[in-house]
Amino acid sequence: MRYIKALIVSLIMSTATQVPAHPSAPADQALTIERIFAGPELSGPRLQQPKFSPDGRYVTYLQGKADNKDQLDLWAFDTRSGKAKLLLDSRVLVGDNERLSAEEEARRERQRTAALRGIVEYSFSSDGKRLLVPVGGDLYLYDLTATGGNAVRRLTTTQSYETDARFSPKGSYVSFIRDQNLYAIDLGTGLERALTTDGKGLVQNGVAEFIAQEEMDRDTGYWWSPDERRIAFTRIDDTPVQEIERLEINADGAQIFRQRYPAAGTANTLVELKLLELDSGRVTPVDLGNTDHYLARVDWFPDSRHVAVQRQSRDQQRLDLLKIDAGTGASSTLLTETSPAWVELHNDLRFLKKRPAFIWASSRSGYRHLYLHDLEGKLIRPLTAGDWMVVGASGESGLVGVDESKGLVYFLANQASPLERQLYVTSLDTKDASQVRRISSEAGWHDAKLLPGGKHYLDQWSSPEQPPTASLRSVDGKVRSWLVRNALDSSHPYHPYLPNHPKETYGSIAASDGQTLYYRLTQPNHLEPGKRYPVLVDVYGGPHHQNVRREWMGGGYFRQILAQQGFVVFTLDNRGSGMRGTAFDTAIYRRLGKLEIEDQLRGVEFLKSQPFVDPQRIGIMGWSYGGYMTLMALTTTTAFKAGIAGAPVTDWRLYDTHYTERYLGMPNAPGSTYEQSGVLAHADALHGRLLLVHGMADDNVLFTHSTLLMQRLQSQGRQFELMTYPGSKHALTRFPLTGKHFYELALDFLKERL
Repeated sequence: MRYIKALIVSLIMSTATQVPAHPSAPADQALTIERIFAGPELSGPRLQQPKFSPDGRYVTYLQGKADNKDQLDLWAFDTRSGKAKLLLDSRVLVGDNERLSAEEEARRERQRTAALRGIVEYSFSSDGKRLLVPVGGDLYLYDLTATGGNAVRRLTTTQSYETDARFSPKGSYVSFIRDQNLYAIDLGTGLERALTTDGKGLVQNGVAEFIAQEEMDRDTGYWWSPDERRIAFTRIDDTPVQEIERLEINADGAQIFRQRYPAAGTANTLVELKLLELDSGRVTPVDLGNTDHYLARVDWFPDSRHVAVQRQSRDQQRLDLLKIDAGTGASSTLLTETSPAWVELHNDLRFLKKRPAFIWASSRSGYRHLYLHDLEGKLIRPLTAGDWMVVGASGESGLVGVDESKGLVYFLANQASPLERQLYVTSLDTKDASQVRRISSEAGWHDAKLLPGGKHYLDQWSSPEQPPTASLRSVDGKVRSWLVRNALDSSHPYHPYLPNHPKETYGSIAASDGQTLYYRLTQPNHLEPGKRYPVLVDVYGGPHHQNVRREWMGGGYFRQILAQQGFVVFTLDNRGSGMRGTAFDTAIYRRLGKLEIEDQLRGVEFLKSQPFVDPQRIGIMGWSYGGYMTLMALTTTTAFKAGIAGAPVTDWRLYDTHYTERYLGMPNAPGSTYEQSGVLAHADALHGRLLLVHGMADDNVLFTHSTLLMQRLQSQGRQFELMTYPGSKHALTRFPLTGKHFYELALDFLKERL
C-alpha cells in the first residue's frame, strides 16, 4: 500500500510493446496444464473491462502482464493516433505480493475476480480527464492531461481498505466505502467526509449484502443523483440472518468463523434504502413496503428528483418498478412483471434524455425483449420481438446503447443462433418490433460497447477458429481500427500448439418435450478407424449459464489437453441452463436434478451411437452446479463409469435463499422437492468411481455439503476418492497453484478410471 514517490515517473504513459510469444515453445508442441496457468495468456492479448473516455478519445482497458496473466495493468488506446499506451503499471504501485483485506477478498470472490491482482477496477471522471484507480486498498487519481511526476495523485493513505470507489456524476467528489461506512472526498478542497457513521458490527452502510452480490448481480449499495445533491444508499443489518459456525481449515491450523449465512427458508438481511442530502446531511428513509422482499436495482431519473427502484418479492414471482420521490421517500408503482415460475432480473433499464420515456426489458412474451414506456410506466411500444432473446455476451444486459438524436437502439441478441451473440439495431419509433437490423457480420460471439456520440462501437469478437479480437467499428459494422487483431501467426502464444489443436464440432439433439439441446464435441485429432475412445462429459448444467457457444475455446483449454490425451469431450446445455427463453429456462422449476440429468442421458445415448465412442468408458466432471450434476448422474443413473464432483451442493437446504428458493420454493412448503432434488437421498445408489473435491474454506458452497456426503457414503460402506484444499474457497481452480494441482489430479483420475 505504501506509496514510493521515487517510482512515480514510471507510471506515466509509455508506448506499448507487442505481447511476446511464449519464448521456449517449439512448434508442434503438446499443450500442458502447467502452460495453461503460465504467461502470456494462451488466447493472446485481450481487453478486460474496456471503457470509453466521455469525449470518446480513449478506449481504456485492463490487460495481464506477459509474465503473469493474472496481474493486471491499466492501458489506453488513443482513437486519434491509433496507438495503445500503458497508463499504470500495477507492479510499481503494489509489487508482486499484494495483500487484500478480508472484506475485499470476499467481495472479489463474489465478483469472480478472486485470482486477479493489481488493478482490477477503475473509472473515468465525467470530463474524461481523470481516472480513479483503487489498488492495494488505497485510491489513486491519474490525470490524463498531466506530464511527468504530476500525473498520479494519491487520495488515501490509511490502514483501512477503501472499496467500491467512484467519481460523482459531475466529477466533484470521489466516494467510497471504508470500515462499513460511506465516505466522500471533495476534489476541489481535498476534504474527506464520513457521510454515515453508524456502520459497525452487523450494520453496514452503502454496501451490497451477500445475497445481492452472490445471486442478484448487484455489487454496490449506493447511487449518486445526476446533480450530485443526493446519494441513495443502503443500510444493511445482518442481525436477522442465522449465524453458522464455519470451519476454515488451513495448512497450519483451523479457524472457526461465525458467519451470517441466509440458508433457504431462513431470514434474509434487513435492507433499508435511504436518501442522503449532501449539503444538509438530512437522511430520508424510502418506503419500500414490507421487509420480506429483495432490493434488486436502484437508478436515478434524469431529473434527480426521483429514484427508480426494482423491488422483487421473496418468492421472485413479482418484480415492481417503483418511482420514489427524492424529497419525501414516498413510492408509487410504475409497472409490475409477474411469472408463475420466477421473474428474471436485468440491467436493461435506460432513461432517455430527449423524450419522457425509458427502455425496459421483459420476458412477458416468453423471450426477453425491449419495450418503451413513458415516465408513468405506460407501455408506448415494444422495440423488439420474436422467438429469440435480447441478451448480452455473458447473459447480462443486452442493451448496448441509445442514439437519441437518430432514434436508434443498439443491442446484443441471439437471433441468428442461440450459440452466437450478434449486434443489432432498431428504431425507437419502430412500427414492427420483429424487424431489426443486424450490424455485426462475423459468425461467432460478439460483445459490443457504444462510444459516446453513437458513431462508433467497440467490438470484441471471437469464434472457434479465431482468438478474441477487439476493434473499433463504425455503426455500419466496418472496422475503423484494430486494438487487438490476435492473428494466429508465429508470434501468437497458441501458435506452437496449433498442429495438435483438436477438432471441434457442434450439433443438436431433441429433448423429450421436443426442445432443442445443443452440444459441443471435442475429439482427438486423428481418430484411428475401428478404435473406440473414452468420453468425458464436461458439465455445468445450472441456470443462467450457457456452455455451448461459438467462441474461442469456451474457456476449455483442459478439453484440448484431454483430447490430446485420447479422450472425447462432450458438453451439452440441458434444459434450465439459460438464455433460451422461458419454456427452456423454467422447465426445471420446483424439481432440480431431474430434467437436467434426463437431457444429459440423451446426450449419452447420442455418444453411444458414434462409432468412435466406447460406451463402457463414459465419465462426467463438473464444478459447483456441475459438481452437483456429477453426483446426481452417479447416484440416479448407471450411465457413467466415473465422475469428478468439484465443490458440489449436496443438500439444497444449506444453500442461500435467493438462488435456491427461486427454483425450489420454501423448504417446508407443501409439495417441497428439496429431498429428491438433493444428493443425499440418492447416495446409497452411487454407481461408478467418484472423486470428490472441495476447498476447506469455501464460504459459498460450504464445505459442509461435502462432509455430509462423506459421512453418508462412509456409513453405507461406499468407497470414493477425496481431495480437499486447505484455505481454499469456491474459486480455487482459478488460482495457479490449486488450479494446476486440481487439473493434474483430474487428468490422472480420468486416465486411471476411464
